[in-house]
Amino acid sequence: MIGRAWAACDIGGGAAANGATLLFLAPLTWIAAALPWMALHATLGRRHPGAALAVGLALTLWFTWFLVTWLGLPDSYPAPVCPDNVPPWWPGFIPT
Repeated sequence: MIGRAWAACDIGGGAAANGATLLFLAPLTWIAAALPWMALHATLGRRHPGAALAVGLALTLWFTWFLVTWLGLPDSYPAPVCPDNVPPWWPGFIPT
């Protein structure tokens, strides 16, 4: 989603530079997303697996939203293609 947002708003130095940035960020975001799941499994998951799954899904959705709006829609970058640096395909009911 971050790559699509960058491409739609013409952000960055091209597909190669954006791809390298996303390739570097992929392992870091995977680790950051996996740590809460490991903590939930170790604490809440043994006694209440349904609650741990619900909390884990909520945290994953929040983390995905945070990364896409923080990294994918930089408000400091002057994007003439996208008004307010929000791509046209972004749903209006999800805040940026």
